[in-house]
Amino acid sequence: MKKQTKVIRTQTTQTQYREHSSPLFLTSSFTFETAEQGKALFDETEQGNLYSRFSNPTVQEFVDKVCMLEDCEDGVATATGMAAVFASLAGILQAGDHLIASRALFGSAHQIITQILSKWNITHTYLDASAPEADWEAAVQPNTRMIYIETPSNPGLELVDMEMIGRLCKKHNLIFNVDNCFATPALQNPVDFGAHLVVHSATKFMEGQGRVLGGVVVGEAEYIKPLRFFCRQTGPSMSPFNAWVLSKSLETLDLRMEKHCDNALKLAQALEQHPAVKQVNYPFLPSHPQHELALRQMSAGGAIVTIDLEGGFERVSAFMKALQIPSLSSNLGDTRTIVTNPYTTTHSKLKPEEKKALGITEGLIRISVGLEAVEDLIEDFAQAAEVSAQLVAHV
Repeated sequence: MKKQTKVIRTQTTQTQYREHSSPLFLTSSFTFETAEQGKALFDETEQGNLYSRFSNPTVQEFVDKVCMLEDCEDGVATATGMAAVFASLAGILQAGDHLIASRALFGSAHQIITQILSKWNITHTYLDASAPEADWEAAVQPNTRMIYIETPSNPGLELVDMEMIGRLCKKHNLIFNVDNCFATPALQNPVDFGAHLVVHSATKFMEGQGRVLGGVVVGEAEYIKPLRFFCRQTGPSMSPFNAWVLSKSLETLDLRMEKHCDNALKLAQALEQHPAVKQVNYPFLPSHPQHELALRQMSAGGAIVTIDLEGGFERVSAFMKALQIPSLSSNLGDTRTIVTNPYTTTHSKLKPEEKKALGITEGLIRISVGLEAVEDLIEDFAQAAEVSAQLVAHV
């Protein structure tokens, strides 16, 4: 069966009530038939549910679907996407280990690496996403344990050559960890390029409608095992209710991403021709510096477009006030188009030089393109670009 069929037909075992839709197991704990069974469950000679911090049938259904979509053996769900990122790092790395990471990371991932892991004597080396293979290999140290990347990155839409990183990790026996949130398994599968772990903020496109939080890490069983131990002891558990929502949302992921990508490409093409827009960035535009790489490892360009406007934050403010359709929010991955200014929100905690290195300017606008009629979006963004340019020019 194709993945689209499997993701719709994967669900928990039907109960005696013969329900068609998967039930929601909204319970904190599970009973034992005997004291002996309780002992067996805790010493793991018998497999089963005992406490929802450890496992839950509804949560497992969600994990099973993501494992299937990403072609992975096992996985762990978490309460948020950042909990998943943190678990994929802290659940494996030990004091004295060295981490190599792409410089183009989400702000909170950057804070974990520089402010939290550093407390445990876990060191790191950052490289530009487009750095050649020789530079990545030169960064490998005797204590290097993992390479962690986002591709495409948030918010700059920088890509990392996963085939190259996979080859490097195999050569040096390193763990290859990929944040696949922006592309989703609908557009790329990092394991095809040698990834051992794949991380998602399920809050975003997996859920797709801005309702619940969630995260998930899937990958090879040998690497998920320590992550499961880490999560069971530290407790970043996914709510069964959130898992129930997310599991149903995955059934429409392919359909939604197809429309997201189509809208995003058309909007990017239109804005690239607009005289009041300084720059447009989108992986499937020929003008993207890594366009050929995007074509090699993604089936479509994704739902995120960034534009750069001249005039600094004053222009950004005028532009956002002029928009009629999009929401102003730091979130993304919704049916509704969302705009944000990373310089003052998601990446505001970065130092000025760090923002500059990532191409995060005052005038950068991240657009999470939704499912509205693309003609309406193009018209609205075009008028906002024109109006904001005129307002700033007259000040």
